[in-house]
Amino acid sequence: MSAYVVLGAQWGDEGKGKMTDYLAENADVVVRYQGGNNAGHTVEVGEKQYKLHLIPSGILYGNKLNIIGNGVVLDPKALFEEMEYLKELGVEITPKNLLISDRAQLIMPYHRVLDGIKERARGSKDIGTTGKGIGPCYTDKMERSGIRVCDLMHTEVFKEKLEENVKDKNDIITKIYREEALDFDSVFEEYMNYAEKMREYVTETSVVVYDSIKAKKEVLFEGAQGTLLDIDYGTYPYVTSSNTIAGGVCTGAGVGPTMITNAVGIAKAYTTRVGKGPFPTELSDKTGEWIREKGHEYGVTTGRARRCGWLDLVILKTAARVSGLTSFAVTKIDTLAGLDTLKVCIGYNFNGKVIDYVPASLEDLAKCEPIYEEVKGWDESIENARSYEDLPENAKIYLKKIEEFTGTKISIVSVGPKRDQTMNVNEL
Repeated sequence: MSAYVVLGAQWGDEGKGKMTDYLAENADVVVRYQGGNNAGHTVEVGEKQYKLHLIPSGILYGNKLNIIGNGVVLDPKALFEEMEYLKELGVEITPKNLLISDRAQLIMPYHRVLDGIKERARGSKDIGTTGKGIGPCYTDKMERSGIRVCDLMHTEVFKEKLEENVKDKNDIITKIYREEALDFDSVFEEYMNYAEKMREYVTETSVVVYDSIKAKKEVLFEGAQGTLLDIDYGTYPYVTSSNTIAGGVCTGAGVGPTMITNAVGIAKAYTTRVGKGPFPTELSDKTGEWIREKGHEYGVTTGRARRCGWLDLVILKTAARVSGLTSFAVTKIDTLAGLDTLKVCIGYNFNGKVIDYVPASLEDLAKCEPIYEEVKGWDESIENARSYEDLPENAKIYLKKIEEFTGTKISIVSVGPKRDQTMNVNEL
């Protein structure tokens, strides 16, 4: 294996950070290819817990090269706060183990301000944004008015672009929303400080990634959020502003599709989502609350409670299709221990017709009634299982349902948050 992608197969929060950390042990390079600090990955190593938002999960190994790719929108303030946080936990960060793409777009203070203003203005129709400025930054990127890391490296170029953008954004902030204007001088001074601190980490990372693959090094691409938060294939508009599926690697890291050998979809053993939008298998009862509390289903970045429901195999089949998944890594199956009966969704009843894909229209998805198949549960606590053979028979049957319905094998099973609570079942 030379280059493979790890991505979320549901609505995010599937355990990508833990799985990336686990797989990074055998990788040489770990690349983050999309999103920003609106994502949160939690990794537990021994008795320590690390919460990552921008820096790839491979940073917890001292001998891995970690790359923030051009598809990421980068908030320098958040980056350096995270670097300081990791250093306090004993993680060394230097240009030898972290590189930043000179093509990555910068999140500016006006992006965060506009994110909050627009979300408040939506009122009851709010999207549920984290307010980190992600959407407005991607908007400027597509509008071709964004500021990139390479611009920050050239003072006069940065100054000229910043002056123009602050003027334009202040017009919107003050004249439309009647909010306080941003001060150009303070923003300029702040980002000049970032420029000097960031300079030694900045390079053309797509060349580094390409050369690494050509040299037969193990390159792992780390996705943020999940398939159903993809800007094109997610439950729009309750999505993020980037392509979270495997195809996002090509544009977000600068590699051709023929260079990616495998795609691993991380899937929670049940389904969760944060924020608004249809959720066919949602459990608004004691069982849903039981899963939430036992699974500690609260957001890393926002702290918001996640909505919980039965495993939706239609979603996993959709994820396998749009990303060409070669395998699944199933997490949190330990959370389900103790339930007498489990349900898995094997199709949607939509206007009297059975479908096995997630429709584009939210109105259509809201009309989809889940078709369930029941599976016997297991009483045993499985957090100490260290091989597939250690799992209860009913847990194996549950996992087999996933493989049969999606036509995709399971390569890894996780029974807890720690590195050693992970077992290999098949090759990736």
